[in-house]
Amino acid sequence: MTHFDLVVVGTGSGNTIVTKQFADWKVAIVERGTFGGTCLNVGCIPTKMFVHTADLAAVPSASSRFGVDEQLTGVHWPEIRDRIFHRIDPISASGAEYRLHHANNVNVTLYHGTGRFTADGELTVTSAEGGQTEVLTANKFVLAAGSRPIVPFIPGLEEVGFHTSETIMRMEQLPRRLGIIGSGFVAAELAHVFSSLGVEVTVIGRSDLMLRHQDREIAVRYTEIAQERYNVRLDHDTVRVKGRDDGIALEMLSPQGPDELVVDELLVAVGRTPNSDVLNLGATGVELEEDGRVIVDEFQETAAEGIYALGDLCSPYQLKHVANHEARVVQHNLLHPENRIKSDHRYVPHAVFGSPQVASVGLTEEEAIEQGVRYVVGREAYADIAYGWAMEDTTGFAKILADPDTGLLLGCHVIGPQAATVIQPVIQAMSFGLDAHRMARGQYWIHPAMPELIENALLNLKLKG
Repeated sequence: MTHFDLVVVGTGSGNTIVTKQFADWKVAIVERGTFGGTCLNVGCIPTKMFVHTADLAAVPSASSRFGVDEQLTGVHWPEIRDRIFHRIDPISASGAEYRLHHANNVNVTLYHGTGRFTADGELTVTSAEGGQTEVLTANKFVLAAGSRPIVPFIPGLEEVGFHTSETIMRMEQLPRRLGIIGSGFVAAELAHVFSSLGVEVTVIGRSDLMLRHQDREIAVRYTEIAQERYNVRLDHDTVRVKGRDDGIALEMLSPQGPDELVVDELLVAVGRTPNSDVLNLGATGVELEEDGRVIVDEFQETAAEGIYALGDLCSPYQLKHVANHEARVVQHNLLHPENRIKSDHRYVPHAVFGSPQVASVGLTEEEAIEQGVRYVVGREAYADIAYGWAMEDTTGFAKILADPDTGLLLGCHVIGPQAATVIQPVIQAMSFGLDAHRMARGQYWIHPAMPELIENALLNLKLKG
């Protein structure tokens, strides 16, 4: 049994907590998987590297609109894949190496194995290599163990084999036909990637829209665009999967009756679940939501004193920028227990890097109605700004919700080119309490540039006064 001042479980955002400020702490870091967590290895970073490649591959399909004839003459999957992971894998390995051997980390011990609480304040780590166990005790714990893909029960699924977002990017070769079960952001992004690389993609969703958690107006537009680019079967419930000589057969039920699809590879992308069950938190005073998320207070502390949690393990957002924010809060509160700070989850933005991009912050129109919040809407289409003309964009738009009396912004939703970048001024305005009038007229907006989309949407708000 070894005692530490601090034990951190998880090396995604949890790893960022342990800096030189903890030089006089005895620290253990526990990781059961690949060092660096979801974002680096199987999430945000590799997927966006694939998305950028897909964006390039998709350019020729629209080039004729600009009087330019371009062709996509080849897609070399091993080169695409290896360019990405030959950069990412060394970063993960060097991060582990730094924690193991760097002179500045003499007070940090890295354990590669699965940690499970065996008593309050006691974590037993089973090594990944040989199954040996070691018991760690600590004054403080930080739980940053992340999440994993949900695998729904579908008869035959395990037998035929399938991919999740954590395996599909490392495939040996591109399939001719890919089925994607799920219609959320992971499905949208990877459908864009593989369809742009020439794969025959079919998205199968149980709901009536892709990206159904977005503002409905955005989700409707995205679904319409997706249906023009690849096969989308909505209101479909996959009830069985079977292996056949010609591929993987999916049996589905829809409002129109039974349906069938045969593909070469299958991706399951229906969401992620917290890894709380791996930690055996029943041995502690840590409490859980019904969906398995760890319950934390505004300081990121659990119901068990001295045990903090952050990221996908406790957050409904499952976003890297949220996990990073929460890690900074936890770090401060560990170092300054007499002057703790609170997490700020007021205006959490998110983006979907599909085709087109989608970005959102604050209330959707449906949420405003449900909550009884008074609002007005300002819209602007890419097609109505000068740079939108340059791009020949006819489908994208921005939608801003504001309080009709104060002009304070309540939400913003953008679908179109570089939506994740275009929305940033709205996030800043909401965070610092800047009202629509001052935001629109209190600064210069570069002309002609894409942010004019936001300027004009603000000016189109019908505010009082």
